[in-house]
Amino acid sequence: MKTIVLFTTVLLNALATGFFFAWSVSVILGTKKVGDFTYLESMQSINREILNPAFFIVFFGSIISLFASAILQYSYKPMFWFLAASAVIYLIGTFGVTAFGNVPLNNELEALHFKELSINELRSFRTYYESIWNRYHTLRTLSSLISFVLLITGIFYSK
Repeated sequence: MKTIVLFTTVLLNALATGFFFAWSVSVILGTKKVGDFTYLESMQSINREILNPAFFIVFFGSIISLFASAILQYSYKPMFWFLAASAVIYLIGTFGVTAFGNVPLNNELEALHFKELSINELRSFRTYYESIWNRYHTLRTLSSLISFVLLITGIFYSK
């Protein structure tokens, strides 16, 4: 049971970390090169489509499996502390930043009727949204990476 949960934890966290990293080195770079209307329309569309079962399984499954793995490894203290640290960093830095940073910005974008805005209003909202959203994204990407490194370190450290 411990091995299956630990394997699932590594898989889900690798997928989550890879997702955030891939977004950083592709989507963000690509969207920086498009106009304001296209950017806002694209982000609004992406934000709607990301709410799907595959993303939910990886995003929520990562945090659940991290805590489950930590609990199951409680008797083996070194691994437990690495897994607990990994879970806390993911909870605060990845899940928390997404829930309390990126999602509220996505909700603001969703409520915006940008087809009714002037060019200056579009530019202003994009500047506001993109700069803050990308900072939050960088933070959650780094947190996810640190969490993953702690997870892998805990596994190898215990061997």
